[in-house]
Amino acid sequence: MSVLFFLLDTFFFFLVAAALLRAWMNQQRIHMSAQPGRLAIAVTDWLVAPVRRILPRALVQSRLDWGSLMAALLLALAYGGIWLMLAVVVSPSDVSSAAMFLAVPTLAFKLIVRTMLQGLMLLLLAYAVLSWVQPHAPLLVTLDRLCGPLLRPVRRIVPMVGGVDLSVLLLIILLQVGLMLLG
Repeated sequence: MSVLFFLLDTFFFFLVAAALLRAWMNQQRIHMSAQPGRLAIAVTDWLVAPVRRILPRALVQSRLDWGSLMAALLLALAYGGIWLMLAVVVSPSDVSSAAMFLAVPTLAFKLIVRTMLQGLMLLLLAYAVLSWVQPHAPLLVTLDRLCGPLLRPVRRIVPMVGGVDLSVLLLIILLQVGLMLLG
């Protein structure tokens, strides 16, 4: 059964991460024709497009991509519901309906936070590796625009050491601590 939970976690991590990445790229005004924008659109458009149609016009036209954020929330809630149903099937016990009702939003919240932290770590790792091995890659420009707002405050605190920017390392460590606190 642990394999099933692993597959469920991986599947929903990928979907929620794509929706959150889409929202972040739109927030940073990065054209979606650049990678990883095309991937995010291909993976999430089946849900984001209908959600945008039912959102109020003011939300759709705001700078924040509410359609992608709502899609991530709906996916996380679906994950919580499916996870809870599987958990009840695996070990049925006397769990009150109130506890089950609270478990779904809690699982959804944890998935969204975990996905944000792990997704940022993946973006930062790709940014760091690409900046060292291929500093003129077109993808590096997109990664710099995605990671730059997060790295700027850290770069003000952490100086360059021997020409190496350690802000990425420090931010990855902080994200890892956040994952540990999330449990």
